[in-house]
Amino acid sequence: MVPEPAEGMSSANMEAKKEVFINPIDKDKVAENPHLLPYAHTVGGALIEPIDRGKVKGRAMAAMYEQTDRQLAQLREQIELLARQAKVIHDRIAISEEIYLSEMNFEPLHGHTYHLYRRSNGRSVLSMIGPDEWGTRMPMDFVASARLLADHTWEVL
Repeated sequence: MVPEPAEGMSSANMEAKKEVFINPIDKDKVAENPHLLPYAHTVGGALIEPIDRGKVKGRAMAAMYEQTDRQLAQLREQIELLARQAKVIHDRIAISEEIYLSEMNFEPLHGHTYHLYRRSNGRSVLSMIGPDEWGTRMPMDFVASARLLADHTWEVL
């Protein structure tokens, strides 16, 4: 489209203006709205690839399983530690009950070590004499050596 001559322009000037610009780029190869294209529209444009949703989800799930397995392993270790601690306490309760049900002819003091024996009739006896202090003949079967703790439970040595 050629513009109308403006007021004050000569016809010679208008002839020079009549040269029409011809775009050397093929109209079929030019996008009217390149920002709406789902792919790069220039050679230097960023590469745009469709997302493989299955691959993305697979990677995310693998990372999730790895992390949760690590956390479950930590919890398993903590549970095992608590179970070992509970067993130690349970064993202390069991030996403490047996010692307190045994015959003792003295008052045990906390922090001292005592020795538990079992007579041939099945009754238990708490003694201050250790198994290596009896000499050649020990009159009872040795069960355990234990120390009385401040909380009045016994620690098996």
